[in-house]
Amino acid sequence: MTADADKRIPPLGRVSLRGLGVSETGLAFLAFIVLALLPIFVSGYPIYILPQYMLFGMMAMSLGLLWGFVGILSFGQAGFFALGAYTMGLAMQSDLGINPAYVGILLSLVAGGVLAAITGYFLFSAGVRATYFVLVTLALSIMVEQIAVSQSDITGGWNGMFIDRMSLTFGTVGEIPLSEDAPAYYAVLPVVVVTYILLRWLTSARFGKVLAGIRENEERLTALGFSISLYKTCAFALSGAIACFAGALYGTHANFVAPSLGGVLFSTEVVVWVAIGGRNSLLGALLGGILVATLSNYLSTITPEYWQLVLGLIFIVAIVFFKGGIAGAVAQLPRLWQSRR
Repeated sequence: MTADADKRIPPLGRVSLRGLGVSETGLAFLAFIVLALLPIFVSGYPIYILPQYMLFGMMAMSLGLLWGFVGILSFGQAGFFALGAYTMGLAMQSDLGINPAYVGILLSLVAGGVLAAITGYFLFSAGVRATYFVLVTLALSIMVEQIAVSQSDITGGWNGMFIDRMSLTFGTVGEIPLSEDAPAYYAVLPVVVVTYILLRWLTSARFGKVLAGIRENEERLTALGFSISLYKTCAFALSGAIACFAGALYGTHANFVAPSLGGVLFSTEVVVWVAIGGRNSLLGALLGGILVATLSNYLSTITPEYWQLVLGLIFIVAIVFFKGGIAGAVAQLPRLWQSRR
């Protein structure tokens, strides 16, 4: 996609949809209300699997922050996601005297943020960008996968690692076990909602405006005295921390993590989610992760041999006909609506 095309496709949150009475905030509110009410009307497998898909969407938002707002495409989000899951698994196996899940969450945030910060510092300080950054982040995911395989005494190798479901503890007040699907669902949903709200606030604040400026005209921002490498490193560190955090919650919810979670195939799937949902919209990335993962699960059951081919065709159609993904198509609705009036 060219830079001129990108400029014609503004983020959904920046587009006025008053002609249709819709905004990204309104759509997000509606989406979260639907997700909150879903367990009341649906039970069984959907309520079990949806929290995992919501965490996929949370990881997709971490890529949306980088790709949509900074213009940096990363194939390393799956690596951070797997790192968070393994971190949670190791924490849950330890006897720390406190809730090990809380330790796992904290360590995953630190591990993801620090690894991304160190990687970003050296890459951005050296002026690495575009294709070379993609290759480095892809190599990062491959390294995580290979380390998980080679350190089989710790990670279980190709057999994977089993992780217990976490519980929410409140000191001496009490404990809420998340072994049942409904409590686990309502534990994950607020995390995803809060993450979305924080990222929306951050991208609307001065930090987000600088990131958008870097995406549009990096040289101008440099001339104005902004430290481009510092802002890119901070964005990458935040993105890595969010992806790692999502992975930690995924590991304890799915009760299992395998090396393939950080592999090339899953890294590519994350990019597909965001491209279809809309990289210029955090809500688009979130819903893209949820909906495309749901579609992938459905397609794999009805056509196990060709589901990836079908998903690839959907990806091509989205790129060709919907330049900004689903969010971009929705953002263009007011113009189409007015042209027909």
